[in-house]
Amino acid sequence: MRKAMLFYNPLSGRRRKRRVADVETALSVLRSAGVEATSAPTRAASDATDQTRQAILEGCDTIFACGGDGTIHDVLQGLVDTPTALAIIPLGTANSLANDLELPRSPTAATRAALTANPRRIAVGRVEYQDFAGNRAQRYFTVLVGIGVDARVFYELDPLAKRHLGMAAYCAKATHLWLTHKMENFVVEMKEESRPRQVEVSQLLAVRIANFGGVLRQLAPGASLERDDLRLVLFHTRTRLAYLRYVLRGLFATSWEVPGIELLHSTHAICRDVSSSTKSGKNPRIFVEADGELLGTLPSEISVVPDAVTLLAPAH
Repeated sequence: MRKAMLFYNPLSGRRRKRRVADVETALSVLRSAGVEATSAPTRAASDATDQTRQAILEGCDTIFACGGDGTIHDVLQGLVDTPTALAIIPLGTANSLANDLELPRSPTAATRAALTANPRRIAVGRVEYQDFAGNRAQRYFTVLVGIGVDARVFYELDPLAKRHLGMAAYCAKATHLWLTHKMENFVVEMKEESRPRQVEVSQLLAVRIANFGGVLRQLAPGASLERDDLRLVLFHTRTRLAYLRYVLRGLFATSWEVPGIELLHSTHAICRDVSSSTKSGKNPRIFVEADGELLGTLPSEISVVPDAVTLLAPAH
């Protein structure tokens, strides 16, 4: 590591009042190690991508995402298919990727872990979707894509509540939707062991990491950043009890099998609306999120990009 840029979101995550101080601490550690290091706040999701690309053009060999999964997600868009490494200092509301990588929460320790890590190339997910203007768009992801009620949580979640209450706001909105939301089915086309398959589901998760930390630390057993595929969680049921049992299964890290919920590995999935699912012939909107960021709606296509990003994290 010779030249590094540290990007941080000044408005999100835990310890917002200490965000600049945390970043300054990381800068000090890097400079003490002989690294030319600077920092900048991210302005918006699209700007963060452009900022990352500009830093690479200016010769940075390492980009630090100082925040949570959202900050990492925004930076990732400018890093895929480049030799520039991604390092993480977990300062966000949700730090799922950092939990999976077992990164220290201290800015000093996390920075030192990046300095001593052996770089490794990993695959990332890619999701195509319809944005809210009706255009086709795509994003890369490292944690998961959620389609269905999971994404609707982010659609209905008040940004101010999330900013002030963090994960408590997310849990409250998820519980409210679990109790009240009418879950709608959509179609998933995929390959299972090279054979095509089509099913109807009320929720799909396409997961890349094993350990989320917190309540759902084992959301999709069998998922791994070391694999070049996705761990798909298919909800063939609209039964609220099945959803609750699946959450409890992750909470207690048990091996329960929940009827109506299937896990499998695949490299590709296409998701689309069920035709004429209402009397008016109009389909209800099925939302798509990636890494906790609301993206748009169906139709959607999820795939894997092998050998996509260089990651700096301790080996376990």
